[in-house]
Amino acid sequence: MNPASATRWRRDAAAIFALALVARLMVVAWAAGRFAPAADGAYYHRLATRLATGLGYTWSWPDGVVTYAAHYPVGYPGALAAVYALFGPHPAGAMVLNAFMGALAALAVHRLAVRATSRRLAALAGGLVALHPGLVAYTPALMTEAVTGALLACGGWATARAAERKTTSRSLTSLVVLGLILGAATLVRPQSLLLAPVFGWIAARGRRSRLAAVAVTSVALAVCAPWTARNCVRMGSCALVSVNGGWNLLIGANHEGNGAWAPLEVPDGCRHVFDEAGKDACFGRAARQQIASRPAAWLALIPRKLAATFDYCGAAGWYLHDANPAAFDHRQKVALGAVETIYERLVLILCLVGAWRAAPALTGRRVLSAARLVLFIVGLLAAFHVHAWIGYVVLLGLFLLHGRALLGAPVLTLCALSVLGTTLLTHAAFFGAGRYALVTFPLLSGLAALGVHRFWPDSPSKPGAEVAGTATPGPSKEEQL
Repeated sequence: MNPASATRWRRDAAAIFALALVARLMVVAWAAGRFAPAADGAYYHRLATRLATGLGYTWSWPDGVVTYAAHYPVGYPGALAAVYALFGPHPAGAMVLNAFMGALAALAVHRLAVRATSRRLAALAGGLVALHPGLVAYTPALMTEAVTGALLACGGWATARAAERKTTSRSLTSLVVLGLILGAATLVRPQSLLLAPVFGWIAARGRRSRLAAVAVTSVALAVCAPWTARNCVRMGSCALVSVNGGWNLLIGANHEGNGAWAPLEVPDGCRHVFDEAGKDACFGRAARQQIASRPAAWLALIPRKLAATFDYCGAAGWYLHDANPAAFDHRQKVALGAVETIYERLVLILCLVGAWRAAPALTGRRVLSAARLVLFIVGLLAAFHVHAWIGYVVLLGLFLLHGRALLGAPVLTLCALSVLGTTLLTHAAFFGAGRYALVTFPLLSGLAALGVHRFWPDSPSKPGAEVAGTATPGPSKEEQL
């Protein structure tokens, strides 16, 4: 690439980051004095304040008793605590941190897209993340989902850089960086660990991919190891990050919740278990017993769980309304939800169109071609229907129809599908909520931009070489469009 082209690409990246940051900081300026921490954000804020003031990751009960805590993952309160230690325990500081992470997500998606498409479409990919109404309006929320989505987008960027390394030493360094990012994401949201071997495998497609998967996973686990050791000592349970898996599994097995969150009814056998880790283990046993006794009923909840997660997000409006109904009333909540839903459905449609167009490998195979056509129609209908979750499942299915040809897809495509797939699996097992879909939005927005153009050529290269260019694209890529 000539110096002039390189300068243009860097200028685009800076503009995307600035656009995303300014949009989010404008929301912070409006929200900082209006919205106190709410929902789980109230707990994150309180735990971060205790950490910042040297009281450790502990909880103070109304009767004055102080206990060690691990119910909520430590990563996000730990990050907030660093901000609070420097600037004081003010929610505005947390909102600024969220704004920075959101801008970083837009930058990461842009840098992924430049490796797969033209300059214009790469800018579109970053812009879709920068101005995503759900992500931007969620900036004041002291919650983990948007930060997790940003870390996973950065993990995708690190995956692409690792895939480009030609020497063993540089490749190993890139894999370590990827492991560090995914380790941080795991501390914020433990199920992110599922992506460590997947991203590691993507980074080394066709060349020691298993070894790369193990290396990235090992680094991610090493990042969590000190906290796991702390849990062994302080909580009496060597939980990797947090002790809420049993709670969440039991909530997801509750038929009264209809697949979504519902107040937890404490099982009889757990009523006199007060230790935090012990209670979670008790809840987990009760959940497994309930699932084993009625497996068909539990499986029947899966569509409802996915519907609760992907049909309608609305997390930003829900949080703002919950934090201060006077400053953000029901009418504003509905209006924001409508804008966000339209935006997300358009993103889904673009992703489906891209998946449809990127299927040359099925030419001449009538059964698969017919299945592909049926899936595409079903996906489009779902995007215009209340049950959009079907469209997201179809999107994953359309790409999986490629079989081994999918190995030639750009890193952005594979990372987006991996995040979508693990999110679907996680909330099929536990319970659903609209805010949990937020982790998929940055990479899916980038995938939507690629949907304007074919993802990979008719003859995919061998696994391990990223089709559409592993080298940084130059002006010739623009001429193809």
